Amino acid sequence: MTASSRAVLAATFAPGETAVPSAKRFTREVMTAWAAASVLPAAEQLAGELAMQVADAPFEIVWKHYGDAVQVELRQRTSPHGDPKGPSVDIEEWGITFAGDSRVHWARLTLPGSTDRVASEWAEESSRGPHWLGFLADASDLLAGTLDPDMVPAIIAQIVVPRLSTWCAVYTSDTGAGPRRLAYLWHADEARIDGLREQLSELSVPDSAAATLQLADSQVLAVPLIARGRSLGAMCLGRHDRFPDESIQFAEDIARRAALAMDNARLYAQQAAANRALQRSLLPPNEPEVPGLDYGVVYEPAGEANEVGGDFYDLFKAGDESWRFAIGDVCGTGPEAAAVTGLARHTLRLLAREGYGVAAVLGRLNQAILEEGERARFLTLLHGDITPVESGLEVRMVSAGHPEALRLKPSGVVEGVTTPQSLLGVFPEVVFEADTIHLDHGDVLLAVTDGVTERRSGGRLLDDEGGLSKLLAECAGLSARAVAERIRRGAADFAPEPSADDLAILVLRAR
Repeated sequence: MTASSRAVLAATFAPGETAVPSAKRFTREVMTAWAAASVLPAAEQLAGELAMQVADAPFEIVWKHYGDAVQVELRQRTSPHGDPKGPSVDIEEWGITFAGDSRVHWARLTLPGSTDRVASEWAEESSRGPHWLGFLADASDLLAGTLDPDMVPAIIAQIVVPRLSTWCAVYTSDTGAGPRRLAYLWHADEARIDGLREQLSELSVPDSAAATLQLADSQVLAVPLIARGRSLGAMCLGRHDRFPDESIQFAEDIARRAALAMDNARLYAQQAAANRALQRSLLPPNEPEVPGLDYGVVYEPAGEANEVGGDFYDLFKAGDESWRFAIGDVCGTGPEAAAVTGLARHTLRLLAREGYGVAAVLGRLNQAILEEGERARFLTLLHGDITPVESGLEVRMVSAGHPEALRLKPSGVVEGVTTPQSLLGVFPEVVFEADTIHLDHGDVLLAVTDGVTERRSGGRLLDDEGGLSKLLAECAGLSARAVAERIRRGAADFAPEPSADDLAILVLRAR
């Protein structure tokens, strides 16, 4: 095996329950970009096992490609508690090294059939010159480094110009079968781009196979971009002299990598768009006007764009003189959590408009979740009823396993106002009882999910020793929106790392 890596890809992960799935997803993207599908299951399992041992603190995963093997390195600045465990997958070797206050837990996977194949590949590539190895490594790093489909054509063009050609035009098709459009054009002489664009309008780009064409004073090499058996477009390279056979081989190699990166980015973008639409469907469609109520909301899902958060909130009219609010947290993220979120939101609205009180609504929702069987997820929920009265607001609410709701008086006094009761989706025989409180004019009611109360900085949580109450006490005299923003900023500033949990904040203030 060679002493130096051919390509390196790295990513940093925040602690929390999303750390292990994120590490596995990053590994899938790396193995796909490197066309190392033969070791993908083992690599994904290996990354997950290493991440699981250190997921309570930030860590970095580095994948290195050595030609005949791939190596994963998990780097962490602080040493985790307990002895590290060896991987359960069949690997070539593994170990642990230390550098200052950092620890590196590494393991190496041999690529199947690499002994003879890789030796011949390296002999062939070495004969082309060492610059070729660096060229491909740079190309792989750049293409694997983005999941933005609009960025991939620009990266393709700037990889090949001026190394392989004087200019590059990248054509794409939104459907794979529809008309192609010029997605990106780059020329070593930027002043000639506009003139080249006019010339390209007359160029007919072949669909399926590489071809050499003539355009004005340029020879054009057109290479199709094909990934997973589907045509995504074409890469056209132009230069004044003839393309050497070696350059054609390089261009075809880059086109294969580029097409795979483009397809990965498109699939990621499609999934992200679908999940954003699903996330929007789980939140209130509008903000109602409630007499005597000033309210503010903050909602921030912590997952990546292709994950649906488990937190939700709602505020809606339930009758002629009453309104309902809810803030909840479904265990986990993704489609399963979204299904329970949708069930909860629609059940709350339906039963509230049928005249059921808040306690009765939660009892029936608990039963509905349990009836989901294996698809059921635990749910914490604060659900309440708001009735405007002359002296302020009457609020009846039930806290089902949810972080305690707090009331802030204009004087700065903060007190808890909810009685802890069973969370939903656990016990079939549960009877809920509503707490009734009064909000005088200027009083504030704060409800949050555990993305706020359990925000972690080292070994401390934000709500340790009444941290949330102290933060709320500083908000006396602020509007509801200002209070919500102040709590959000306080949670963000509590720790330097990005939050690994969803966050929802609901503030109700009696005018």
